[in-house]
Amino acid sequence: DIGHFDLLIKNYGEDTKMSRYMCEVLQPGEAVHFKHIDPNVKLQAPFPFDHILMLVGGTGLTPMVQALHAILGSINPTIESKKPKVTMLYGSKSSDDILGKDLLDQWAKDYPEQFKLITVLSDEPEDSDWKGERGYITKDLVADNFPSADADNLQVFVCGPPPMYNALS
Repeated sequence: DIGHFDLLIKNYGEDTKMSRYMCEVLQPGEAVHFKHIDPNVKLQAPFPFDHILMLVGGTGLTPMVQALHAILGSINPTIESKKPKVTMLYGSKSSDDILGKDLLDQWAKDYPEQFKLITVLSDEPEDSDWKGERGYITKDLVADNFPSADADNLQVFVCGPPPMYNALS
């Protein structure tokens, strides 16, 4: 809907101000004012690429979900746009810390030819039932799941905590 947007907010507990306020204090229907800062948004949908790699850590998922909404399903079905393939490498600490897990899993199920999800957990207990990747997003994991950097018409989106950027640079 025009003039409406959804937020994905993680509550980091009582030692935080904004996330706790948004999750525990703010009530449905109450107004919140937002300020847009132009440098925050680098690209706008529709995306003209054949393939997009999303390197994501923790709450860095939120702008990727916004992009995936635009890629996997248009708000306005009369708008024709390119439908790039998307490979997401999503790093989280543990299986109970995966943001938007149900939504991501549903998209991977509903769009298997267009959206590939690889979740990597850094602190998952060894005795858990987790069958996916463990550790961190590595150069080898990127190489195993994405075309080479010299492939035509591809783009990389990155969003995550500073340690992830440091590891990728």
